[in-house]
Amino acid sequence: MARDALTGTRIRERRAMGGLKQSDLARQIGISASYLNLIEHNRRRIGGKLLLDIAAALSVEPTVLSEGAEAALIASLQEAAQRARLPDVESERAEEFAGRFPGWADALAAAHRKIADLERTVETLSDRLAHDPELAASVHEVLSTAASIRSTASILAEDKTITDDWRDRFHANIDADSRRLADSSKALVGFLDTETGEAAPSGSPQEEVAQFLEAHDYGFAALEDGSDTPDHIVAEAPQLVSAQSRHLARTVLERVVADSAQVPMKALKSALAEAGPDVIALANRFSVTVPHMMRRLAAVPGLDAGLVVADRAGSLLFRKDLAGFTIPRHGAACPLWPLFQVMGQAGQVIRTRVQMPTRDGAVFDCFAAAEPAGPIVLNAPPLLEATMLVLPVPDAPVDAGVAVQDIGPACRICPRGGCPGRREPSILSDGFGGF
Repeated sequence: MARDALTGTRIRERRAMGGLKQSDLARQIGISASYLNLIEHNRRRIGGKLLLDIAAALSVEPTVLSEGAEAALIASLQEAAQRARLPDVESERAEEFAGRFPGWADALAAAHRKIADLERTVETLSDRLAHDPELAASVHEVLSTAASIRSTASILAEDKTITDDWRDRFHANIDADSRRLADSSKALVGFLDTETGEAAPSGSPQEEVAQFLEAHDYGFAALEDGSDTPDHIVAEAPQLVSAQSRHLARTVLERVVADSAQVPMKALKSALAEAGPDVIALANRFSVTVPHMMRRLAAVPGLDAGLVVADRAGSLLFRKDLAGFTIPRHGAACPLWPLFQVMGQAGQVIRTRVQMPTRDGAVFDCFAAAEPAGPIVLNAPPLLEATMLVLPVPDAPVDAGVAVQDIGPACRICPRGGCPGRREPSILSDGFGGF
């Protein structure tokens, strides 16, 4: 899809060109950073006063951001055709279809976007239902309260010899439990309802850090040029509520400072323009490790790249999402990821072309490498940290001789059948996965 024709992408590019943080722009126009993030990734339509406010904040004409709306519609139709696996000749007729039937074209493009949003929602909620401890506790509260009400009501209905005094006590218990059930149910709905902006926080320090990084679009220009410090950024971050999340975020920012000292962003952009995102060539050019270069590439503004970092136990320590490549927020990821293949051979670099089980069969190039983490201790196994950089492959497969490996996000939300790495059943039926 020609994402450069989309308004959200134009907004993100203009903001990055002006050196403006996502959170700062959101504050200026009076919306949340998370909602602006959805706009910039073309997951929310924009127009009217909000578009004018954003244009004013970026000091550009609104038409600079909104031009190409027709091209965006055509690109959306072409993506829908590709995901439906229609012949190329049908995809090429998208412009003709949009011109002859503009109403139907808008409806089809809107339905296509809605399906994509629903798929992401199913993946996210399933992941949270399976692994989020805060959500599990909330569900348990609802179920236990409902069971208590049912038990008390059963006693009142079946026992005809209960005295008035005990009957009043049972009624009081039902009243108290019903109020508790109403409150816990409301909290549960709010916990899951991210669209209204009223969703409760997950209570996970890792989730707080993820929200913090997303609000900054994974970039910290002020930190890299020395005009700000990790302690100050952490102290000013509204997403970091707990002491644990502030500690984790500070660790991430300290690594950014160390990484940028060896690979300045300006020099990296210049090298990228010459050689492209060749992680080994760039690592050799700057005399750094491959995982180091992967982290720096993931921080380049405008470069469409995902990043995952895991420890030897398989816990995901860092995530940078990439459209089409689902990274679970909770629980274990797919064991077939190259990220886990390098754990046994520190220093080895693996490049694997992989395909996700999405409607459009998204293909990505994954670069993975592991390196020791922490001090070396005599007679003790080394602590390893594996890093994987994920880059989209446009118009895949490009190289006919390059094998493509089937992987998934996580077992619970992966529809692939007969997978040797499956650890638990998937909630997705063959019919749903075949969209």
